[in-house]
Amino acid sequence: MSKIQPEARISDGSIGRICLVSVIVFLVAHAALLIGITTPEKFVFDELHYVPAARQMLEPVMPKPLLNPMHPPLAKQIIALSMRAFGDNPLGWRYPGTLFGALAIAAVYLCALALFRREEPAIAAALIACFNQMLFVLARTAMLDVFALTFSLFGIAAFLFGFRQGRPHLAFALSGFAFGLSAACKWSGMFPLATCIVIIAMIRLLQGWRTQFADARASDWYDPQLWSDFRARHFAVCFLLLPLAAYLPSFVALHGFSIPDLIEAQRRIFSDNTTTAIAGHTYMSSWPSWPLLVRPVWFLFDKLGDDDISAVVCLGNPLVLWPALAGLAVCVRDFVVARRADAFLALAFHLGPWLAWALLPRTLGFLYYYLPSATTASLVLVYALRREGMPRWLLWAFVAIAGLGFAVMLPVSAAFVGTSMQTFQRLMIFQSWI
Repeated sequence: MSKIQPEARISDGSIGRICLVSVIVFLVAHAALLIGITTPEKFVFDELHYVPAARQMLEPVMPKPLLNPMHPPLAKQIIALSMRAFGDNPLGWRYPGTLFGALAIAAVYLCALALFRREEPAIAAALIACFNQMLFVLARTAMLDVFALTFSLFGIAAFLFGFRQGRPHLAFALSGFAFGLSAACKWSGMFPLATCIVIIAMIRLLQGWRTQFADARASDWYDPQLWSDFRARHFAVCFLLLPLAAYLPSFVALHGFSIPDLIEAQRRIFSDNTTTAIAGHTYMSSWPSWPLLVRPVWFLFDKLGDDDISAVVCLGNPLVLWPALAGLAVCVRDFVVARRADAFLALAFHLGPWLAWALLPRTLGFLYYYLPSATTASLVLVYALRREGMPRWLLWAFVAIAGLGFAVMLPVSAAFVGTSMQTFQRLMIFQSWI
């Protein structure tokens, strides 16, 4: 049987300590993400779609046609608020991404705290997520993904905190509301919500069948008495009505209370995100290839001199995401054989947002769609590195290795760092990365 190593439980500490550590994690991550944020001073990758859409929202009267109608408006509205505060410039475009990227790191800390109930693995998970280039690059680019990710992570954290509670109503309500905000940034924010719904449906189905484990343990992912007071009406409020209540206001801000306009906005998003008639793209890749990092997305490649390059590649840290595949195998084993709740939940929130892409008929995909799963990979890794028999130092050795991988890839992750052609060629170890 696999067990988590015994340590002092974080529950012995105060809520105040949790808040303090979360704030410290946020402030450190925010300061790091802000370094060199205004470089380059031109649009990077899909900023050329989202920044003009945000700029349009600053007009006294919303002009027609609406730019970028294929995505919900909340993230673009947040970028627009930043542009109003800091100006229509690189800082104005990208500052909210750094803000939400730092909040995402803090949310990973809370997710791990809820999952493992201890502070040390929670901090390690936050550091591993911080050392993943995919989050670093997207948090420094005016795109929608980091906003959806952050709200999703807070939703996952709330769900994980509520999972073992006798009355999870408040935690689940907060979770559903956060998922609604995530979907209001990008529809892929609904994938973690769907994961929660599937988890609840599985448990309710087993309870309906009166399933019991003969040798029931406290660590089991299933308990026949779980959420005994959580009724169907509570489920409808937490995971249907509250997400809808969080989702709709950003549309009302654009379209008013016109029901036909609100419905047409949803129809347009659905049509644009499910169509198969989308032309190919240089950096497109399919969902099965994302965990292997087969095809990254180049956000920027500028040759500034004979041997001076400014480059940004959205790749992810190979020293994090490749070992995470082994961590997945460990979680699958412990979920099936040992029935561990922490293995089950880490597995669910890694696989759910990724495998959901397999259900869409859309043929155009990019590696950065893997961002939610690439971020929750830190939970999978921490679980695998803390199993019984593993030396305590191994987790922190892995954090150090992840940090080393981050440092090595920094010249092609941050435009302000710059690099040489020789370094660039050395880092691009596979032809498919170019």
